[in-house]
Amino acid sequence: MLAAAAGEARASACDRASDEPTQANRRATTLATVCLMNAERRRRDLRPLHLSRPLSSAAQRHSRDMVRRRYFSHAAPRGAGPVTRIRRSGYLRSADRWFVGENIAWGSRGASSAGATVRAWMRSPAHRREILHPAYRDVGIGVAPGVPDRGRPGGATYTADFGVRR
Repeated sequence: MLAAAAGEARASACDRASDEPTQANRRATTLATVCLMNAERRRRDLRPLHLSRPLSSAAQRHSRDMVRRRYFSHAAPRGAGPVTRIRRSGYLRSADRWFVGENIAWGSRGASSAGATVRAWMRSPAHRREILHPAYRDVGIGVAPGVPDRGRPGGATYTADFGVRR
């Protein structure tokens, strides 16, 4: 019974993958993004990623910041990169060893869904490597309505922060 319920939950989360992200459906977009990444990992017999609250906090702040300040980079304009943001989230607290990584993306209109974003990441060797890295156990997803490019209406900006602590 529990296995069936887990399978149904996975299916319903992935079913939302084509929805255009909004502030109202941000949680569903987050779950769809994780569902799609875990589907790619399952196809390759890799462990699923677990959604981490601290990593999601770091990722969400970065996505919002990129939209608000109109930049698209792993490093904020004043230099804070993924490790600094992830450390500030508390994810690395009490970890002797750790390994982290990050994917970012933005898309306008039809290219802003979780499905379009994960497909684009999987077509990019560097982004694909992050999603499929066997060491990662945790992921945080940040989805912010809007894009860093002033000339593009609508859309969404994504950050996926990956990690493992020991």
